Amino acid sequence: MRLTDYTDYTLRVLMFCALNPERSVTIAELAESHAVSKNHLMKIVNDLARQGLLQTTRGRGGGLRLLKPAADIRIGDVVRQSETDFRLVECFDPGHNTCTLTAQCQLKNVFWTAQQNFLAELDKVTLADVTRARPVGQGAGQTKGNNIQKVAASAIERAAPR
Repeated sequence: MRLTDYTDYTLRVLMFCALNPERSVTIAELAESHAVSKNHLMKIVNDLARQGLLQTTRGRGGGLRLLKPAADIRIGDVVRQSETDFRLVECFDPGHNTCTLTAQCQLKNVFWTAQQNFLAELDKVTLADVTRARPVGQGAGQTKGNNIQKVAASAIERAAPR
Protein backbone atom coordinates (compact mmCIF):
# COMPACT_ATOMS: atom_id res chain seq x y z
CA MET A 1 0.00 0.00 0.00
CA ARG A 2 1.23 3.46 -0.81
CA LEU A 3 -0.17 6.66 0.61
CA THR A 4 -0.80 9.52 -1.79
CA ASP A 5 1.32 12.67 -1.83
CA TYR A 6 -1.80 14.48 -0.61
CA THR A 7 -1.81 12.39 2.58
CA ASP A 8 1.95 12.78 2.96
CA TYR A 9 1.69 16.57 2.84
CA THR A 10 -1.41 16.55 5.04
CA LEU A 11 0.61 14.78 7.73
CA ARG A 12 3.54 17.15 7.21
CA VAL A 13 1.32 20.22 7.64
CA LEU A 14 -0.06 18.83 10.90
CA MET A 15 3.39 17.83 12.14
CA PHE A 16 4.83 21.24 11.32
CA CYS A 17 2.03 22.94 13.26
CA ALA A 18 2.46 20.53 16.17
CA LEU A 19 6.18 21.31 16.29
CA ASN A 20 5.36 25.02 16.51
CA PRO A 21 2.47 25.28 18.97
CA GLU A 22 3.51 28.69 20.25
CA ARG A 23 2.97 30.52 16.97
CA SER A 24 0.97 30.63 13.76
CA VAL A 25 2.57 28.91 10.78
CA THR A 26 2.15 30.39 7.31
CA ILE A 27 1.42 28.61 4.07
CA ALA A 28 4.45 30.34 2.54
CA GLU A 29 6.63 28.89 5.31
CA LEU A 30 5.21 25.41 4.74
CA ALA A 31 5.65 25.70 0.96
CA GLU A 32 9.28 26.71 1.33
CA SER A 33 10.03 24.06 3.94
CA HIS A 34 8.53 21.22 1.91
CA ALA A 35 9.19 22.52 -1.63
CA VAL A 36 5.54 22.21 -2.58
CA SER A 37 3.25 24.76 -4.20
CA LYS A 38 1.22 27.15 -2.08
CA ASN A 39 -1.89 26.27 -4.09
CA HIS A 40 -1.55 22.58 -3.23
CA LEU A 41 -1.03 23.40 0.44
CA MET A 42 -4.02 25.75 0.47
CA LYS A 43 -6.27 22.87 -0.59
CA ILE A 44 -4.85 20.68 2.17
CA VAL A 45 -5.16 23.43 4.77
CA ASN A 46 -8.77 24.11 3.77
CA ASP A 47 -9.60 20.41 4.14
CA LEU A 48 -7.93 20.26 7.55
CA ALA A 49 -9.80 23.38 8.69
CA ARG A 50 -13.09 21.89 7.48
CA GLN A 51 -12.34 18.74 9.49
CA GLY A 52 -11.78 20.84 12.61
CA LEU A 53 -8.06 20.09 12.89
CA LEU A 54 -6.64 23.51 11.98
CA GLN A 55 -7.57 27.04 12.89
CA THR A 56 -6.82 29.46 10.07
CA THR A 57 -6.48 33.21 10.39
CA ARG A 58 -6.25 35.49 7.36
CA GLY A 59 -4.32 38.70 6.99
CA ARG A 60 -1.29 40.19 8.63
CA GLY A 61 -0.18 38.08 11.56
CA GLY A 62 -2.41 35.26 10.36
CA GLY A 63 -1.54 31.66 9.77
CA LEU A 64 -2.37 28.16 10.93
CA ARG A 65 -2.54 26.51 14.31
CA LEU A 66 -3.75 23.18 15.52
CA LEU A 67 -7.33 23.45 16.72
CA LYS A 68 -6.99 20.32 18.88
CA PRO A 69 -4.11 19.16 21.03
CA ALA A 70 -1.67 16.99 19.08
CA ALA A 71 -2.38 14.15 21.53
CA ASP A 72 -6.03 14.14 20.40
CA ILE A 73 -5.29 13.76 16.68
CA ARG A 74 -4.96 10.11 15.65
CA ILE A 75 -2.86 9.42 12.57
CA GLY A 76 -5.31 6.73 11.46
CA ASP A 77 -8.16 9.27 11.36
CA VAL A 78 -6.06 11.70 9.33
CA VAL A 79 -5.12 8.99 6.82
CA ARG A 80 -8.75 7.86 6.46
CA GLN A 81 -9.87 11.44 5.81
CA SER A 82 -7.15 12.25 3.28
CA GLU A 83 -6.95 9.00 1.31
CA THR A 84 -9.59 8.67 -1.37
CA ASP A 85 -9.11 5.05 -2.37
CA PHE A 86 -8.48 2.08 -0.11
CA ARG A 87 -9.01 -0.50 -2.85
CA LEU A 88 -5.78 -2.45 -2.66
CA VAL A 89 -6.86 -4.85 -5.38
CA GLU A 90 -9.50 -4.81 -8.10
CA CYS A 91 -11.88 -7.15 -6.29
CA PHE A 92 -12.33 -4.61 -3.46
CA ASP A 93 -14.59 -2.74 -5.90
CA PRO A 94 -17.38 -5.12 -6.99
CA GLY A 95 -18.61 -2.60 -9.56
CA HIS A 96 -15.35 -2.77 -11.53
CA ASN A 97 -14.10 -6.27 -10.71
CA THR A 98 -13.24 -8.34 -13.78
CA CYS A 99 -11.10 -10.98 -12.06
CA THR A 100 -12.18 -14.48 -13.02
CA LEU A 101 -10.81 -15.96 -9.78
CA THR A 102 -13.00 -13.92 -7.41
CA ALA A 103 -15.33 -16.77 -6.43
CA GLN A 104 -12.45 -19.04 -5.34
CA CYS A 105 -9.92 -16.42 -4.25
CA GLN A 106 -9.02 -16.00 -0.60
CA LEU A 107 -6.21 -13.53 -1.24
CA LYS A 108 -8.65 -10.60 -1.02
CA ASN A 109 -9.38 -11.64 2.58
CA VAL A 110 -5.67 -11.55 3.39
CA PHE A 111 -5.36 -8.08 1.88
CA TRP A 112 -8.48 -6.84 3.65
CA THR A 113 -7.18 -8.11 7.01
CA ALA A 114 -3.77 -6.55 6.38
CA GLN A 115 -5.40 -3.24 5.52
CA GLN A 116 -7.52 -3.29 8.68
CA ASN A 117 -4.43 -4.09 10.76
CA PHE A 118 -2.51 -1.26 9.06
CA LEU A 119 -5.23 1.24 9.96
CA ALA A 120 -5.54 -0.18 13.48
CA GLU A 121 -1.80 0.43 14.00
CA LEU A 122 -2.15 4.01 12.77
CA ASP A 123 -5.03 4.48 15.20
CA LYS A 124 -2.63 3.75 18.07
CA VAL A 125 -0.43 6.71 17.14
CA THR A 126 -1.22 10.38 17.71
CA LEU A 127 0.27 13.50 16.21
CA ALA A 128 2.00 14.09 19.55
CA ASP A 129 3.67 10.66 19.27
CA VAL A 130 5.28 11.54 15.92
CA THR A 131 6.42 15.03 16.90
CA ARG A 132 8.55 14.41 19.95
CA ALA A 133 11.33 16.61 18.55
CA ARG A 134 12.28 20.22 19.19
CA PRO A 135 10.32 22.83 17.23
CA VAL A 136 11.59 23.67 13.77
CA GLY A 137 14.59 25.99 13.90
CA GLN A 138 15.23 25.35 17.62
CA GLY A 139 17.96 22.72 17.24
CA ALA A 140 21.63 23.60 16.99
CA GLY A 141 22.67 23.62 13.37
CA GLN A 142 19.43 22.11 12.11
CA THR A 143 17.64 23.35 9.04
CA LYS A 144 13.88 23.40 8.76
CA GLY A 145 13.72 20.53 6.28
CA ASN A 146 16.15 18.31 8.17
CA ASN A 147 14.19 18.53 11.43
CA ILE A 148 10.91 17.50 9.79
CA GLN A 149 12.62 14.64 7.94
CA LYS A 150 14.16 13.40 11.19
CA VAL A 151 10.77 13.49 12.92
CA ALA A 152 9.15 11.57 10.05
CA ALA A 153 11.99 9.06 9.95
CA SER A 154 11.83 8.45 13.69
CA ALA A 155 8.08 7.93 13.47
CA ILE A 156 8.56 5.37 10.71
CA GLU A 157 11.24 3.60 12.73
CA ARG A 158 8.94 3.40 15.77
CA ALA A 159 6.09 2.09 13.62
CA ALA A 160 8.22 -0.57 11.90
CA PRO A 161 7.54 -4.17 12.97
CA ARG A 162 10.13 -5.68 15.24
